[in-house]
Amino acid sequence: MNRQDMLENPVYEKLCRCVQEVKKKIDFQPEVALVLGSGLGEYAREMDVKAVVPYKEIPGFPVSTVAGHQGRFLFGYVKQVPVVAMQGRVHYYEGYPITDVVLPVRLMGLLGAKKLILTNAAGGVNFSFNPGTLMVITDHIASMVPNPLIGPNMEELGTRFSDMSEIYDRKLREIILQAGRNTGVSLQQGVYVQLTGPSYESPAEIRMCRAMGADAVGMSTACEAVAARHMGLQVCGISCITNMAAGMSGQPLNHEEVQETADRVAEEFCRLVTETIGLMGAEKGS
Repeated sequence: MNRQDMLENPVYEKLCRCVQEVKKKIDFQPEVALVLGSGLGEYAREMDVKAVVPYKEIPGFPVSTVAGHQGRFLFGYVKQVPVVAMQGRVHYYEGYPITDVVLPVRLMGLLGAKKLILTNAAGGVNFSFNPGTLMVITDHIASMVPNPLIGPNMEELGTRFSDMSEIYDRKLREIILQAGRNTGVSLQQGVYVQLTGPSYESPAEIRMCRAMGADAVGMSTACEAVAARHMGLQVCGISCITNMAAGMSGQPLNHEEVQETADRVAEEFCRLVTETIGLMGAEKGS
């Protein structure tokens, strides 16, 4: 695709417009991008925030409709590392096209971020997990949601057929594990599977996920990781296991349980993310 075709691609045009709108509001180049899932919504308290840009102030930008997702970008510093954080994400189940779901991640990459930390609340599929477990994502299964790279390829972002053999960067995963050791936060590792939602999975679907090799299941993250890797960003992810998935505990699932568990482990989750970003900054300076 040549540049003229790129400029006639409505997905790329929309992305460029959103990037320019943000740049009009703030002159800030982040090194690390952070997506704050359930349990990290109040992470602003950990940041030296220099500017806040609500999504609704960016024309055409998708706005989150989920309780607990405030819907704004935070620009600032964590341990002297320049960070842009999404305080709330949008999901495919909200009715947005998949290109809108990944637009925020692409925008943060075009603002200058080279590393992306994805966080989420997830259901435990692995019987050795418990509500409150924090899991470093080693790989994912995203075959049940649309691939965000479908459609005309945006050559200025990445190649048509992107390698996904190491979506979650090995070095960044090691940094998270080191951050866990430094802070005393216990971590598991595992494979995350993204389904569409918004209904919770059936027990049979959870058995299917377990048979495929999944350790946790959720409704976000994997599509964002694919879009970020397409752009060449280094990606890592952390899931907070907020509940055991359908059919594993005999209890019905509800969003209140998810939020309660996320709130309970928020302090150690925040501590882990802060230490992780600090180690990322130290690695760059070494």
